Amino acid sequence: MNPSRGPPSQRSRNRAARPGGSADAAQRHEGAGATDSTPFLLPERVHGGNGPRGPCYDTWAMLAVDARDLVKTFRSGWFRRRQTQALRGATLAVPRGAIFGLLGPNGAGKTTLLSILATLLLPDGGSATVLGHDVVREPFAIRRRLNMASGNASFVWSLRPAEVLTFYGRLYGMGGKVLRDRVDELIARCELGPHRRTEYNELSTGLKQRLAFAKALINDPEVLFLDEPTLGLDPDVSIRIRAQIAELRRDRGTTIILTTHYMREAEELCDTIAFIKAGRILAQGSADELKRQIRIGEVIELRLDPAAPERLGELPGVLQLQVKGERVECTVDTAEKRLPEILRWLHERAVLVRDCQVREPELEEVFVELAR
Repeated sequence: MNPSRGPPSQRSRNRAARPGGSADAAQRHEGAGATDSTPFLLPERVHGGNGPRGPCYDTWAMLAVDARDLVKTFRSGWFRRRQTQALRGATLAVPRGAIFGLLGPNGAGKTTLLSILATLLLPDGGSATVLGHDVVREPFAIRRRLNMASGNASFVWSLRPAEVLTFYGRLYGMGGKVLRDRVDELIARCELGPHRRTEYNELSTGLKQRLAFAKALINDPEVLFLDEPTLGLDPDVSIRIRAQIAELRRDRGTTIILTTHYMREAEELCDTIAFIKAGRILAQGSADELKRQIRIGEVIELRLDPAAPERLGELPGVLQLQVKGERVECTVDTAEKRLPEILRWLHERAVLVRDCQVREPELEEVFVELAR
Protein backbone atom coordinates (compact mmCIF):
# COMPACT_ATOMS: atom_id res chain seq x y z
CA MET A 1 0.00 0.00 0.00
CA ASN A 2 1.35 3.40 -0.91
CA PRO A 3 -0.34 6.17 1.07
CA SER A 4 -0.64 9.46 -0.72
CA ARG A 5 2.49 11.58 -0.58
CA GLY A 6 2.26 15.31 -0.30
CA PRO A 7 3.32 18.32 1.72
CA PRO A 8 1.88 18.78 5.21
CA SER A 9 -0.80 21.29 5.99
CA GLN A 10 -0.07 24.95 6.49
CA ARG A 11 -0.23 24.40 10.23
CA SER A 12 2.74 22.05 10.14
CA ARG A 13 5.90 23.40 11.64
CA ASN A 14 9.62 22.88 11.14
CA ARG A 15 10.04 24.30 7.66
CA ALA A 16 13.80 24.69 7.92
CA ALA A 17 16.10 21.71 7.73
CA ARG A 18 19.54 20.81 6.59
CA PRO A 19 20.32 18.58 3.60
CA GLY A 20 21.02 14.87 3.83
CA GLY A 21 23.87 12.91 5.35
CA SER A 22 27.62 13.04 5.14
CA ALA A 23 29.63 12.60 1.99
CA ASP A 24 31.41 9.55 3.41
CA ALA A 25 28.17 7.70 4.00
CA ALA A 26 26.86 8.77 0.62
CA GLN A 27 29.90 7.23 -1.04
CA ARG A 28 29.52 4.05 1.02
CA HIS A 29 25.95 3.63 -0.18
CA GLU A 30 26.66 4.60 -3.79
CA GLY A 31 25.11 7.99 -3.88
CA ALA A 32 22.35 7.38 -1.38
CA GLY A 33 23.01 10.58 0.55
CA ALA A 34 24.25 14.04 -0.26
CA THR A 35 27.02 16.29 0.91
CA ASP A 36 26.29 19.33 3.01
CA SER A 37 26.74 21.49 -0.06
CA THR A 38 24.34 19.54 -2.25
CA PRO A 39 20.53 19.68 -1.95
CA PHE A 40 19.11 16.29 -1.06
CA LEU A 41 17.14 14.81 -3.98
CA LEU A 42 14.02 12.91 -3.03
CA PRO A 43 13.11 9.68 -4.81
CA GLU A 44 10.15 9.79 -7.16
CA ARG A 45 7.85 8.01 -4.72
CA VAL A 46 8.24 10.82 -2.15
CA HIS A 47 7.52 13.65 -4.60
CA GLY A 48 4.09 15.14 -3.99
CA GLY A 49 1.63 16.77 -6.39
CA ASN A 50 0.53 16.00 -9.93
CA GLY A 51 3.15 18.01 -11.81
CA PRO A 52 6.26 16.79 -13.58
CA ARG A 53 8.48 14.44 -11.62
CA GLY A 54 11.54 16.55 -10.92
CA PRO A 55 13.82 17.11 -7.93
CA CYS A 56 11.99 18.42 -4.88
CA TYR A 57 13.72 21.10 -2.83
CA ASP A 58 10.80 22.13 -0.58
CA THR A 59 12.08 22.64 2.94
CA TRP A 60 9.25 20.55 4.43
CA ALA A 61 10.59 17.58 2.52
CA MET A 62 14.14 17.98 3.77
CA LEU A 63 13.45 16.87 7.35
CA ALA A 64 11.89 13.53 8.28
CA VAL A 65 12.13 13.89 12.06
CA ASP A 66 12.40 17.03 14.15
CA ALA A 67 12.38 16.46 17.92
CA ARG A 68 12.96 19.31 20.33
CA ASP A 69 13.45 19.18 24.10
CA LEU A 70 11.54 15.92 24.57
CA VAL A 71 10.81 15.00 28.17
CA LYS A 72 9.38 11.72 29.45
CA THR A 73 9.01 10.55 33.05
CA PHE A 74 7.73 7.15 34.13
CA ARG A 75 5.98 6.87 37.49
CA SER A 76 5.42 3.69 39.49
CA GLY A 77 4.22 2.64 42.92
CA TRP A 78 1.22 3.68 45.02
CA PHE A 79 2.42 4.60 48.48
CA ARG A 80 6.01 5.45 47.62
CA ARG A 81 5.78 7.01 44.20
CA ARG A 82 8.96 6.56 42.19
CA GLN A 83 9.86 8.63 39.18
CA THR A 84 12.27 7.66 36.42
CA GLN A 85 13.25 10.38 33.97
CA ALA A 86 13.73 8.54 30.70
CA LEU A 87 14.18 11.67 28.55
CA ARG A 88 15.48 15.03 29.78
CA GLY A 89 15.30 17.43 26.87
CA ALA A 90 16.37 15.19 23.98
CA THR A 91 16.72 17.08 20.70
CA LEU A 92 17.55 15.72 17.25
CA ALA A 93 16.88 16.41 13.58
CA VAL A 94 16.97 13.72 10.89
CA PRO A 95 17.00 14.66 7.17
CA ARG A 96 14.89 12.70 4.72
CA GLY A 97 16.65 9.70 3.26
CA ALA A 98 19.33 9.62 5.98
CA ILE A 99 20.39 6.72 8.16
CA PHE A 100 20.61 8.02 11.72
CA GLY A 101 22.20 6.02 14.51
CA LEU A 102 21.22 6.37 18.16
CA LEU A 103 23.80 4.91 20.54
CA GLY A 104 23.90 4.77 24.30
CA PRO A 105 24.15 2.44 27.30
CA ASN A 106 21.21 0.39 28.52
CA GLY A 107 18.57 2.60 30.12
CA ALA A 108 19.77 5.72 28.33
CA GLY A 109 16.36 6.43 26.76
CA LYS A 110 16.86 5.08 23.23
CA THR A 111 13.73 2.93 23.09
CA THR A 112 11.64 5.61 24.82
CA LEU A 113 12.70 8.17 22.22
CA LEU A 114 11.89 5.82 19.32
CA SER A 115 8.52 4.98 20.87
CA ILE A 116 7.58 8.66 21.08
CA LEU A 117 8.60 9.26 17.47
CA ALA A 118 6.60 6.17 16.43
CA THR A 119 3.52 7.61 18.26
CA LEU A 120 3.49 4.72 20.74
CA LEU A 121 4.16 6.98 23.74
CA LEU A 122 3.14 10.55 24.52
CA PRO A 123 5.89 12.93 25.65
CA ASP A 124 5.45 14.88 28.87
CA GLY A 125 7.13 17.91 27.36
CA GLY A 126 8.78 19.22 24.22
CA SER A 127 7.62 18.66 20.65
CA ALA A 128 8.29 16.29 17.78
CA THR A 129 7.22 16.07 14.16
CA VAL A 130 7.59 13.14 11.78
CA LEU A 131 7.16 13.81 8.07
CA GLY A 132 5.85 17.25 9.00
CA HIS A 133 3.10 15.98 11.31
CA ASP A 134 3.01 16.50 15.08
CA VAL A 135 3.28 13.17 16.93
CA VAL A 136 0.73 14.26 19.55
CA ARG A 137 -1.87 16.09 17.45
CA GLU A 138 -1.60 14.12 14.20
CA PRO A 139 -0.58 10.53 15.01
CA PHE A 140 -2.91 8.93 12.45
CA ALA A 141 -1.34 10.96 9.65
CA ILE A 142 2.03 9.42 10.57
CA ARG A 143 1.31 5.78 11.38
CA ARG A 144 0.56 4.54 7.86
CA ARG A 145 3.85 6.03 6.67
CA LEU A 146 6.21 4.48 9.20
CA ASN A 147 7.02 1.13 10.77
CA MET A 148 9.19 -0.23 13.54
CA ALA A 149 11.15 -3.38 14.33
CA SER A 150 12.30 -4.21 17.83
CA GLY A 151 15.08 -6.51 18.92
CA ASN A 152 12.62 -7.94 21.45
CA ALA A 153 9.68 -8.34 19.10
CA SER A 154 7.01 -10.88 20.03
CA PHE A 155 4.18 -12.20 17.87
CA VAL A 156 1.35 -14.66 18.50
CA TRP A 157 3.13 -17.92 19.26
CA SER A 158 1.00 -20.13 16.98
CA LEU A 159 1.21 -17.98 13.83
CA ARG A 160 3.54 -18.87 10.96
CA PRO A 161 5.76 -16.22 9.30
CA ALA A 162 3.42 -15.71 6.33
CA GLU A 163 0.44 -15.38 8.68
CA VAL A 164 2.25 -12.79 10.81
CA LEU A 165 3.08 -10.69 7.75
CA THR A 166 -0.46 -11.06 6.37
CA PHE A 167 -1.96 -9.96 9.69
CA TYR A 168 0.12 -6.79 9.83
CA GLY A 169 -0.41 -6.12 6.14
CA ARG A 170 -4.15 -6.09 6.71
CA LEU A 171 -3.71 -3.65 9.58
CA TYR A 172 -2.19 -1.31 7.00
CA GLY A 173 -5.17 -1.79 4.68
CA MET A 174 -3.50 -4.19 2.26
CA GLY A 175 -5.23 -7.21 0.79
CA GLY A 176 -5.66 -9.57 -2.16
CA LYS A 177 -2.88 -10.25 -4.63
CA VAL A 178 -0.94 -7.13 -3.62
CA LEU A 179 -0.60 -8.41 -0.06
CA ARG A 180 0.17 -12.00 -1.12
CA ASP A 181 2.92 -10.81 -3.46
CA ARG A 182 4.36 -8.53 -0.77
CA VAL A 183 4.43 -11.36 1.78
CA ASP A 184 6.17 -13.68 -0.69
CA GLU A 185 8.70 -10.97 -1.53
CA LEU A 186 9.57 -10.30 2.12
CA ILE A 187 9.82 -13.98 3.02
CA ALA A 188 12.30 -14.44 0.18
CA ARG A 189 14.21 -11.24 1.02
CA CYS A 190 14.61 -12.17 4.70
CA GLU A 191 15.43 -15.82 3.93
CA LEU A 192 12.42 -17.23 5.74
CA GLY A 193 11.33 -19.57 2.94
CA PRO A 194 12.45 -22.84 4.57
CA HIS A 195 10.57 -21.83 7.74
CA ARG A 196 7.39 -20.63 6.10
CA ARG A 197 5.26 -23.27 7.85
CA THR A 198 7.06 -23.14 11.21
CA GLU A 199 5.12 -21.68 14.12
CA TYR A 200 6.57 -18.56 15.69
CA ASN A 201 7.40 -20.17 19.05
CA GLU A 202 9.53 -22.78 17.26
CA LEU A 203 11.69 -20.22 15.44
CA SER A 204 15.22 -19.49 16.65
CA THR A 205 16.10 -16.05 18.01
CA GLY A 206 17.75 -15.11 14.73
CA LEU A 207 14.73 -16.17 12.68
CA LYS A 208 12.43 -14.19 14.96
CA GLN A 209 14.64 -11.16 14.36
CA ARG A 210 14.41 -11.63 10.60
CA LEU A 211 10.63 -11.93 10.82
CA ALA A 212 10.44 -8.70 12.84
CA PHE A 213 12.52 -6.96 10.16
CA ALA A 214 10.24 -8.32 7.41
CA LYS A 215 7.16 -7.10 9.31
CA ALA A 216 8.69 -3.62 9.49
CA LEU A 217 8.85 -3.48 5.68
CA ILE A 218 5.32 -4.70 4.98
CA ASN A 219 3.88 -1.23 4.24
CA ASP A 220 6.95 0.12 2.39
CA PRO A 221 7.46 2.78 5.09
CA GLU A 222 8.90 6.23 4.48
CA VAL A 223 10.38 6.28 7.98
CA LEU A 224 11.69 3.08 9.56
CA PHE A 225 12.66 2.69 13.22
CA LEU A 226 14.99 -0.22 13.92
CA ASP A 227 15.72 -1.09 17.55
CA GLU A 228 18.76 -3.42 17.61
CA PRO A 229 18.03 -4.85 14.11
CA THR A 230 20.87 -7.41 14.11
CA LEU A 231 20.64 -8.53 17.74
CA GLY A 232 21.10 -12.29 18.00
CA LEU A 233 21.84 -12.83 14.31
CA ASP A 234 24.70 -14.88 12.91
CA PRO A 235 27.50 -12.73 11.41
CA ASP A 236 26.68 -13.69 7.82
CA VAL A 237 22.99 -12.88 8.27
CA SER A 238 23.87 -9.59 10.00
CA ILE A 239 25.94 -8.59 6.98
CA ARG A 240 23.01 -9.27 4.66
CA ILE A 241 20.57 -7.36 6.90
CA ARG A 242 22.92 -4.36 6.94
CA ALA A 243 23.14 -4.54 3.16
CA GLN A 244 19.33 -4.50 2.96
CA ILE A 245 19.17 -1.49 5.27
CA ALA A 246 21.59 0.40 3.01
CA GLU A 247 19.61 -0.76 -0.03
CA LEU A 248 16.36 0.61 1.42
CA ARG A 249 17.89 4.05 1.67
CA ARG A 250 19.61 3.85 -1.70
CA ASP A 251 16.70 2.50 -3.76
CA ARG A 252 13.62 3.70 -1.86
CA GLY A 253 14.82 6.83 -0.11
CA THR A 254 13.68 5.42 3.23
CA THR A 255 14.65 7.40 6.31
CA ILE A 256 16.05 4.98 8.89
CA ILE A 257 16.66 5.59 12.59
CA LEU A 258 18.37 2.70 14.30
CA THR A 259 19.73 1.85 17.71
CA THR A 260 22.59 -0.58 18.08
CA HIS A 261 25.34 -1.67 20.43
CA TYR A 262 27.54 -2.72 17.52
CA MET A 263 29.90 0.20 16.85
CA ARG A 264 31.04 -1.24 13.53
CA GLU A 265 27.44 -1.42 12.37
CA ALA A 266 26.82 2.23 13.27
CA GLU A 267 30.03 3.38 11.61
CA GLU A 268 29.30 1.39 8.44
CA LEU A 269 25.67 2.43 7.99
CA CYS A 270 25.00 5.80 9.59
CA ASP A 271 25.39 9.27 8.13
CA THR A 272 24.94 10.78 11.59
CA ILE A 273 25.34 9.23 15.03
CA ALA A 274 23.95 10.61 18.28
CA PHE A 275 25.02 9.48 21.74
CA ILE A 276 22.33 9.52 24.39
CA LYS A 277 22.89 9.08 28.10
CA ALA A 278 20.44 9.57 30.98
CA GLY A 279 17.87 10.96 28.57
CA ARG A 280 20.11 13.64 27.04
CA ILE A 281 21.86 13.80 23.67
CA LEU A 282 25.51 14.32 24.58
CA ALA A 283 27.10 14.46 21.14
CA GLN A 284 26.04 14.22 17.51
CA GLY A 285 27.80 14.02 14.17
CA SER A 286 29.43 11.61 11.74
CA ALA A 287 31.75 8.97 13.17
CA ASP A 288 34.82 11.02 12.20
CA GLU A 289 33.33 14.22 13.61
CA LEU A 290 32.59 12.52 16.93
CA LYS A 291 36.16 11.25 17.20
CA ARG A 292 37.41 14.81 16.75
CA GLN A 293 34.81 16.29 19.11
CA ILE A 294 35.59 13.98 22.02
CA ARG A 295 39.34 14.52 21.60
CA ILE A 296 40.41 11.20 23.06
CA GLY A 297 43.55 11.36 20.95
CA GLU A 298 45.25 9.41 18.19
CA VAL A 299 47.51 6.41 18.74
CA ILE A 300 51.10 6.21 17.45
CA GLU A 301 52.34 2.61 17.50
CA LEU A 302 56.13 2.18 17.46
CA ARG A 303 58.44 -0.83 17.41
CA LEU A 304 61.70 0.28 18.98
CA ASP A 305 65.20 -1.11 19.39
CA PRO A 306 66.19 -0.88 22.17
CA ALA A 307 62.98 -0.75 24.20
CA ALA A 308 61.23 2.50 24.98
CA PRO A 309 63.54 4.91 26.84
CA GLU A 310 62.50 6.59 30.04
CA ARG A 311 60.61 9.89 29.95
CA LEU A 312 59.06 9.19 26.53
CA GLY A 313 55.66 9.54 28.20
CA GLU A 314 56.62 12.99 29.49
CA LEU A 315 56.96 14.55 26.03
CA PRO A 316 54.53 17.37 25.18
CA GLY A 317 51.21 16.14 23.78
CA VAL A 318 51.64 12.52 24.95
CA LEU A 319 48.43 11.68 26.81
CA GLN A 320 49.16 8.04 27.59
CA LEU A 321 51.99 5.57 27.10
CA GLN A 322 51.75 1.77 27.01
CA VAL A 323 54.83 -0.43 26.63
CA LYS A 324 54.37 -4.01 25.40
CA GLY A 325 57.84 -5.50 24.98
CA GLU A 326 59.51 -3.78 22.04
CA ARG A 327 56.20 -2.18 20.98
CA VAL A 328 55.06 1.16 22.33
CA GLU A 329 51.65 2.81 22.00
CA CYS A 330 51.66 6.57 22.46
CA THR A 331 48.25 8.25 22.69
CA VAL A 332 48.77 11.86 21.58
CA ASP A 333 46.56 14.88 21.13
CA THR A 334 47.50 15.37 17.44
CA ALA A 335 49.57 12.78 15.58
CA GLU A 336 50.42 15.15 12.72
CA LYS A 337 52.20 17.48 15.14
CA ARG A 338 53.58 15.01 17.69
CA LEU A 339 54.95 12.26 15.44
CA PRO A 340 57.90 14.33 14.06
CA GLU A 341 58.72 15.48 17.60
CA ILE A 342 58.74 11.92 18.95
CA LEU A 343 60.85 10.57 16.07
CA ARG A 344 63.35 13.41 16.51
CA TRP A 345 63.56 12.76 20.25
CA LEU A 346 64.17 9.05 19.67
CA HIS A 347 66.81 9.74 17.01
CA GLU A 348 68.73 11.99 19.41
CA ARG A 349 68.92 9.07 21.85
CA ALA A 350 70.06 6.56 19.20
CA VAL A 351 66.82 4.57 19.39
CA LEU A 352 66.06 2.69 16.17
CA VAL A 353 62.43 2.86 14.99
CA ARG A 354 61.71 -0.41 13.17
CA ASP A 355 58.02 0.22 12.52
CA CYS A 356 55.61 3.12 12.91
CA GLN A 357 51.82 3.26 12.49
CA VAL A 358 49.22 5.89 13.28
CA ARG A 359 45.58 5.02 13.90
CA GLU A 360 42.51 7.00 14.83
CA PRO A 361 40.46 6.07 17.89
CA GLU A 362 37.71 3.53 17.34
CA LEU A 363 34.07 4.56 17.64
CA GLU A 364 33.86 2.12 20.55
CA GLU A 365 36.42 4.24 22.43
CA VAL A 366 34.23 7.30 21.87
CA PHE A 367 31.26 5.36 23.21
CA VAL A 368 33.17 4.32 26.34
CA GLU A 369 34.36 7.88 26.93
CA LEU A 370 30.84 9.30 26.65
CA ALA A 371 29.26 6.53 28.71
CA ARG A 372 31.45 7.23 31.76
